[in-house]
Amino acid sequence: MSVAPQLEKEMAAFQNLQKDFSKVIQSRAQLESQLKENEMVAKEFELLKEDATVYKLIGPVLVKQDKPEATVNVKKRIEFISAEIKRLEGQIKDLNQKQEAKKEEVIKLQQTYQQQMAA
Repeated sequence: MSVAPQLEKEMAAFQNLQKDFSKVIQSRAQLESQLKENEMVAKEFELLKEDATVYKLIGPVLVKQDKPEATVNVKKRIEFISAEIKRLEGQIKDLNQKQEAKKEEVIKLQQTYQQQMAA
């Protein structure tokens, strides 16, 4: 029985895992950036007086917003982004394990294939 088709199939699966892993890493980096941005906004809010005027950008328009409401919105956004990052970290760990397992499978198949070719 030839190992070549199975080897090709496993290599394709491994490459798909690598693509998925890369996408998740990219998403996590984007979320990290959003988290830092929102944390900076939260710190800026702490520096404002209670009666300060806050504006929220909605499309091309700045809309006046109460400081307490804006503060709560930013805190909720930080919580949501943090939860998403945690979820993605779980995915990263899972994909990493799957990649390692698939990599070992591919190596074994390559060795078997090389042995068949030498025989």
